[in-house]
Amino acid sequence: MTQPRPTPGLPTKPTGWPVGSYDTYEQAQRAVDYLSDNQFHVEKLTIVGVDLMQVERVLGRLTWGKVIGGGLASGAWFGLFVGLIISIFFNGPDFWWPIVFCVIAGMVFGVISAAIPYAATRGQRDFASTMQLVAGRYDVLCDPGSAEQARDMLAKLAL
Repeated sequence: MTQPRPTPGLPTKPTGWPVGSYDTYEQAQRAVDYLSDNQFHVEKLTIVGVDLMQVERVLGRLTWGKVIGGGLASGAWFGLFVGLIISIFFNGPDFWWPIVFCVIAGMVFGVISAAIPYAATRGQRDFASTMQLVAGRYDVLCDPGSAEQARDMLAKLAL
């Protein structure tokens, strides 16, 4: 019996038999790379993250000084970029005026765009953080017709 083809772009549940289970993505990637190096048809494999967790890592405390400083810096960089592009079209000794104007304008807009969201939190989120999606383990699944061969090859990798 043939399985229906998945619609492109829509999420589908992975299929196959587990041939290896690993604590980290790097270990699962190493296993697939090993199979590839040994001429296994890797298009029959899927790496699946299991027991997903959303992890927020706190980077540090936010203060008004850090928020304004960050807004000034990011605005200045953006303004410099825009100013350099505009200055290409200016000839003579006045080519640097667009750069100066855009850097100053960028700093103003950078401070505004950083301060408004920070002020809106009213002290409820005075820290900076990053978010990651992390799996508890990573399983390598294989097409059932080739799973035994993949499992045997990965057993050699573990030796």
